[in-house]
Amino acid sequence: MVNKYYVTDGARADGVRQLFTSIAPQYDRINDLQSFGLHRIWKRRMRRLAAAGEETFALDLCCGTGDVALGMARSGARVLGIDFVFPMLERARWRVQRAGGTGGRVSLIQGDALAIPCPAGAFDVVTMSYGLRNLADFEAGLREVCRVLKPGGRLVILDFGKPENRLWRSMYFSYLRLVVPVFGRLFCGDSDAYRYILESLNAYPARSGIEQMLAGNGFGCVESADLLGGVMHLTAAEKQGQTASLFADL
Repeated sequence: MVNKYYVTDGARADGVRQLFTSIAPQYDRINDLQSFGLHRIWKRRMRRLAAAGEETFALDLCCGTGDVALGMARSGARVLGIDFVFPMLERARWRVQRAGGTGGRVSLIQGDALAIPCPAGAFDVVTMSYGLRNLADFEAGLREVCRVLKPGGRLVILDFGKPENRLWRSMYFSYLRLVVPVFGRLFCGDSDAYRYILESLNAYPARSGIEQMLAGNGFGCVESADLLGGVMHLTAAEKQGQTASLFADL
């Protein structure tokens, strides 16, 4: 069965835009349901690793509904959130407005991760949660991130993984194939919207592949951690690498 949202040719971006436009109103609710609320814990760990605090200028790329951007802003960072799906940005703006003073440290613009509308060396930190996997060109996206980071700037990526344990991987993929699409059908009226996750994951290089891409596209000190047995992976790297462990404080 062909998934109308998972397009592998030059129309990949259009498929992703249509997908997230359709699920934007229910995106946060379904994230809680399909991860049993664990995505909140994973994103907190991501923000700690990003270490975005006072005097930090951070970019939350593919920012979605803005939860990661607001989390960094609560730590004192100035944050720019970029997403190319307008309805997702509208949800983020609603969150920012509700956040009061914290929201004043967050700016939101519509833009493409493959052509970030910012000058070179603009950011101390870049975060991407569940965004890299959806890009039409993973390496081009990483090169763009490298361009906008300051020397020594940090990139932190959170995304779906591929567990190495065969039994756990089979169970996890079965959950993505059989259960998660039900959430799409119940809440969005479209099972393809969440069947997309497994289809995009099959084509995603996940932990080891992303580590290699980072090392080959201007990043050093590349480290990763598996979450929940590899169900998710958290990867950190620094432009023009450092020697200290990025995970030392976690």
